[in-house]
Amino acid sequence: MYRVIAKVVSRKGTCGNHKVGDEFIIGEKTPPNVCSGAYNSLFPFAQVMLYGGSFPWAKDPDKTTVACPDPENAVVFELRRTSA
Repeated sequence: MYRVIAKVVSRKGTCGNHKVGDEFIIGEKTPPNVCSGAYNSLFPFAQVMLYGGSFPWAKDPDKTTVACPDPENAVVFELRRTSA
């Protein structure tokens, strides 16, 4: 199994939870202080990556980007797969 690290790469608006540069590991439990809306968006992508899958649109099979669903306060995360 792998490990997936989420990193905030951009933020627009007034997100109260995340700032550019924040990182956290996605595993079996929701990391502390992570917005539930953002986590619900990240989780399906992270699960694919945790078990060795990749996305056809991603240039690097070990990285992809996922956006928070809040259209007024958009936060974009980079998901990066590493060895556990």
